[in-house]
Amino acid sequence: MTSELDLLGRGAVEIIPGEQFKAQIYSGRKLRIKAGFDPTAPDLHLGHTVLLTKLRHFQDQGHHIIFLIGDFTARIGDPTGKNVTRPPLAAEEVRKNAETYQEQAFKVLDREKTEVVFNSTWIEPLGSAGLVKLASQFTVARMMERDDFRKRYASEVPISIHEFLYPLLQGYDSVHLRADVELGGTDQKFNLLVGRHLQGACSQTPQTIMTLPLLEGTDGTMKMSKSAGNYIGISESPDSMFGKLMSISDELMWRYLSLLSLQTTESLENLKAQVTAGRNPRDVKLELSTELVSRFHSHSLAKGACERWVSRFSKKELPEEIGEIELSYDESQCPAASVLRESGLTTSASEGRRLIAQGAVHIDRDKLTDQNLALVVPGRYLIQVGKRRIVTVVLSRRTLARDSNV
Repeated sequence: MTSELDLLGRGAVEIIPGEQFKAQIYSGRKLRIKAGFDPTAPDLHLGHTVLLTKLRHFQDQGHHIIFLIGDFTARIGDPTGKNVTRPPLAAEEVRKNAETYQEQAFKVLDREKTEVVFNSTWIEPLGSAGLVKLASQFTVARMMERDDFRKRYASEVPISIHEFLYPLLQGYDSVHLRADVELGGTDQKFNLLVGRHLQGACSQTPQTIMTLPLLEGTDGTMKMSKSAGNYIGISESPDSMFGKLMSISDELMWRYLSLLSLQTTESLENLKAQVTAGRNPRDVKLELSTELVSRFHSHSLAKGACERWVSRFSKKELPEEIGEIELSYDESQCPAASVLRESGLTTSASEGRRLIAQGAVHIDRDKLTDQNLALVVPGRYLIQVGKRRIVTVVLSRRTLARDSNV
C-alpha cells in the first residue's frame, strides 16, 4: 500500500487534503478519478500527457478513470492565466478537436477501462433555472480570490460575467460525476477547489484534489507549448520525437521520467543510483525515449528510431586520443560551468555559461542548453567545447577527514 501511495503521489505538487487522500487509498475502495480536458486545439503534446500519465497510474492500480471532455466549457474558454477575455470556440471546431483528443488519449490510457464523458450532456439540461441555482452557491468575493481575476480587476481590464461561470461549471462536473479525486495542473487549483466546495454544498463528500506541475519544454525553462517552439507533439514522427527527447538536459530527464514514465518509483530510484555510481545518463535517456516513442507509436518503430539515433551518434568523428581529467568535489552536484572552468576548457565559469548559451558545449555528444545545469557527482562525462576542445572529465566525491573527539 505504501508503494501504491508513492506511485500515485509521485510528481504531485499538492494533494488536498493529504490525509483524506491517504484514507481513500487505504480504504481499498475503487475510487472515481476525474480529469477534464477542453478540446481547444487539435493536437496534444507531452505536456498534456502529464495528467494522462497520472490517470494511467491510478488505472493500473484498479481505480475507475473518467476522461472528461469539456465540450461545453471549451465554448466558454478557461480564463486561467489569461489577462483578457478568451474568444469562444465554435461548436463544430470543439467537436472535431474532441475526436482527436480521444484517439490521442488512448495512446496512454486503456480504452477498455476508461469512461469517456462530455460535460455538455449534463450542463445543457441545467437550463437557466439550474444555472441560477448553481451560481447561488458561490459569492463574488470568493470568485475574486482567484489571482488572475483579482489582477485584471485591479488593472481595470474587463472581466465578462460568463468567465465566472467556467469554474462553477467545472466544479459542477465533479458534483454530477460524484468524483472522489480530481486531477489538474497547478494553474487549475482554484477550479478544483470550487469542485470541493460545490460537492460539500450538495451533501457529497468533497473530492480530494491533486495538482501536477506544468512540464517544461525541451529548453528546460519555459512551459511546453507550441507557441514557445519547445514542444514534443505526440503525433510527431518516431525519429523526430526520439531526437527531441534525446536533446533534453540530463537534469530535465529525471523530471520527464517522474511525470511521464510508467515505471515504478523503485525502478526510477534504481536508475538514479546507477547514474550516481557512474552509469552514463545518456543510457537512461535512451530508455526514456524508447519508452515514450513506443507508447505513442510502437515498440518496433521506437527500436528503429533508437538504432538510427545511435548510428548517427557513432558516426560523429572523435579524436583518436582523448585526455582524461579527474576532479573532486564535496557536494553531490557541481555546476557544469564550474566544471568547464576547472577542467581548463574555459577560462571562467561566465565564459562557460556564455558558450553554453551559444550552443558550443556538448556533454556526452548532446548539446547543452541549460546554463545552470549541475552535473551529478560521481560521474564520467565526455565534454566538448567547440570543435577541438574535448576531454573526458571524471568527477568524484572528496573524502573528508573528520575530527575526532577521542
